[in-house]
Amino acid sequence: MARDPFRAAVVRLRHRTRSTAPVGTLTDTPHPVTRALGLVAVVVLGAWLGLLIVGSVRTPVGPMDTDMTLRPSLSGGTKINVSPLGALELDSHIAPIRLDVDVDRLDPVRSQALVKHPERLSGLQDEVASDVVAGTLDLAVRSCVAVVSGATALGLAVYRRPRRALAAGGLALVLLAASGVSAYATWNPKSVLEPKFSGLLSSAPSLVGDARSIVTEFDVYQQELARLVTNVTKLYDATSTLPVYRPDPATIRVLHVSDIHLNPAAWHIIGSLVEQYEIDVIIDSGDTMDHGTAAENGFLDPIRDLGAPYVWVRGNHDSKVTQAYLKGLRNAHVLDEGSALNVGGLRVAGTGDPQFTPDRSVPAQGKAAERMAGLRLASALRDQERAGTPVDIAVAHDPNAARETDGTVPLVLAGHVHHRVNEVLKLGTRLKVEGSTGGGGLRAVQNEKPEKVRASVLYLDRSTRRLQAWDEITLGGLGLTTAEVSRHLPEGKPADRSPSPTAPTPSG
Repeated sequence: MARDPFRAAVVRLRHRTRSTAPVGTLTDTPHPVTRALGLVAVVVLGAWLGLLIVGSVRTPVGPMDTDMTLRPSLSGGTKINVSPLGALELDSHIAPIRLDVDVDRLDPVRSQALVKHPERLSGLQDEVASDVVAGTLDLAVRSCVAVVSGATALGLAVYRRPRRALAAGGLALVLLAASGVSAYATWNPKSVLEPKFSGLLSSAPSLVGDARSIVTEFDVYQQELARLVTNVTKLYDATSTLPVYRPDPATIRVLHVSDIHLNPAAWHIIGSLVEQYEIDVIIDSGDTMDHGTAAENGFLDPIRDLGAPYVWVRGNHDSKVTQAYLKGLRNAHVLDEGSALNVGGLRVAGTGDPQFTPDRSVPAQGKAAERMAGLRLASALRDQERAGTPVDIAVAHDPNAARETDGTVPLVLAGHVHHRVNEVLKLGTRLKVEGSTGGGGLRAVQNEKPEKVRASVLYLDRSTRRLQAWDEITLGGLGLTTAEVSRHLPEGKPADRSPSPTAPTPSG
């Protein structure tokens, strides 16, 4: 008959941590370091088993039933599972423990009481805060008992010495206390301002909010996790009724896309985002094509039906043939050599990439050419400022060119590198580089892993044209179906300046 595998593991661990030779034999006495490592292994394993045995603490939070659990983790943080809507992940703390909050359901009795007595909503936040505190304390006490008991029990099973077992339990308590101190010291209440959404939450922009609501509503949740959980009631209600989303009239919404690289699926994604977020302007920072040939031009035709003005600059995979074709499309606006236009309530200027790399007959000039293009764009931006028509957003394909506009414009957009960059440059200009909205294009099938599809929605104040927030939208690449939306706020906005004058939007 096979032996119990757990008992066998305990026996093996006991044999490694105890000497079987007579006392006084130096060669068989475990080294102090070995004994210490063995004790730590027993403590960690016992504590982990204890947490698994205790499981979750079920506690009501306002009108909701929740399960709170502490789990070992390398990165810490908090994860709120809102079934069936999805999850929110918060970088709330750094410690080897993570707090999981599973929101199972709305209690029909407590929910109905709120419907019949709406005046109770005014006290709901305090009630939720009290419930969360009570649940967290209960979880903390149970976890302490579980960790100490698990480490002590496993220590007794391994060493068969009460003193060593108690030492294991004591060390487990010290480690848990240290983890708690680390979580408390690194606690970041502002983490709720930048949650990462997944599941259905990521596909419901009306639940994410607009730039104005970030300031008015998200600040409410800044101080404690309980305030964020309070809003789950609204999430359930909004998802069940699927209201028509209406953007804040004081907000301009810009969809930044880049590096589509001939992926036809990108047009469907862009069209869906325009509709869901009610986008005012689409800005494409280039590399829409792969080879820039005339045969590829038909790929651009869906731009006419995207439902928002399409502002475009040439990338290093887009030829002058591509650019000429795009100029003739309804709804498209081509920027080059620092040209500017008023579109969707914004003044935008940009320049095409000076290099066309698919043409092997022309040697690539590298960063020097990109920087020169950026300097010409910066000069054009200064000319606009002197003429009394300051630019709100500048666009270039290569980040090397975009960086040369520092100090001449509040925001500059770029692409090319197929990953996101968000950086405030030395003179105050914010550089935002978008990943590939085409998931690397059709060439992605050559990669070992599919490249993710990336786009961003930028929220700008209509009166000042300043960036207030942005949502980073990330979709799984070829063959994947994951979706995430992350909310971000600027850290230290540059001083406001007068808004640029409005002008009729030019036709394509």
